Amino acid sequence: YFSKNSSFDRKGIARYCARPMRIVLLGAPGSGKGTQSQRLVERHGVPQISTGDLLRAAVKAGTPLGVHAKAIMDAGKLVDDATMLGIIRDRLGQPDARKGFILDGFPRTIAQAEGLTRLLDELGTPLDAVVLMDVDYDKLIKRISGRRSCTNCGRVFNIHTAPPPPEGCCAASHLVQRPDDKEETVAKRLQVYDEQTKPLVAHYTGQGLLRMIDADAEMAEVTQRLEAALVERSGEGLLVKEGRA
Repeated sequence: YFSKNSSFDRKGIARYCARPMRIVLLGAPGSGKGTQSQRLVERHGVPQISTGDLLRAAVKAGTPLGVHAKAIMDAGKLVDDATMLGIIRDRLGQPDARKGFILDGFPRTIAQAEGLTRLLDELGTPLDAVVLMDVDYDKLIKRISGRRSCTNCGRVFNIHTAPPPPEGCCAASHLVQRPDDKEETVAKRLQVYDEQTKPLVAHYTGQGLLRMIDADAEMAEVTQRLEAALVERSGEGLLVKEGRA
């Protein structure tokens, strides 16, 4: 996973690969967090744990927590932190989470972060790192607002980076923009994300867990930076440096 010019020694990489991976990925909408999570899943065999997916699965399966969460949602309320942490606890108890996990979309508040810390301490599975995937917001707005979907075949294009063909099935006249991808909507989503994330950045920085990588690059390059940001250790904990290919 590392280039020949990597500054990380073979022993450090071997320890990294052998040790369970327990991380939280933070990243604004459009930063590539979901894509990078999936690449880590493929490389390391640990599950990506998305709270949205967990919640839907628990409701569909009719678990006690799922039934409770459905009643809350049916009443038009947000699912409380205690219920979400209970659902996460159940997921972490499954066999595939023994090698670690990648938390995506949780925590989003300081209260959730503190609850997660208590839960993981109880389970004896503390976090190794929290990685913030950093991309300039102006670039994110351009990236997301440039998305267009073909009404004929469903293919997704980007008018800035992956434009559609000039004619045929996916010509410009057949493309539409999702409401969520409109520039003003994206700007609001980023504002909410920023307000939520800033306290978490300070919280995890204070715990020595936060690592930040520049995620404005090609997919493979970002993956290498992410892997490098997780590889080095010092003493009993992680010593993480931002990786540059």
